[in-house]
Amino acid sequence: MLDLSSVYTLRMKHKSVYIIDDDSITIFGLRKLLAKVSEDLLIQEFNNGKSALDAILLLRENKQALPEVIFLDINMPIMDGWTFLEEFLKLSGIPSTTIKIVTSSIDIRDRKKWESYANTSKHQIDFITKPIYELDLADMTNLHKVS
Repeated sequence: MLDLSSVYTLRMKHKSVYIIDDDSITIFGLRKLLAKVSEDLLIQEFNNGKSALDAILLLRENKQALPEVIFLDINMPIMDGWTFLEEFLKLSGIPSTTIKIVTSSIDIRDRKKWESYANTSKHQIDFITKPIYELDLADMTNLHKVS
């Protein structure tokens, strides 16, 4: 992992990040970590996959930019992360997106499922175990521009 102090040299302008998680502590922590990367991020949070998917469909309908990075919990009410991911991957014409599966699950089936998606998708799909203490620069591939 890269120490966050070295991330301060990054400059980002109006990049969009979605946090899809029903755990307020995780959302708070991710917001704090992302603020250390840049204060110019547009961070939206959703407490289930359905509301996030609806927002993405609305953005597409209005021909607006989609989020560059999505932090996605897999265990949520209404629509879980796996169902969100299935529906998101079915959308055509979506630019490559970095999706960070963020979970406290230790179930090997979840890791195998992630590997299946990661190996077959054009999107970068990563697996991060909660709790999250720091973000690696590689975690922000689609967000950073060195100035």
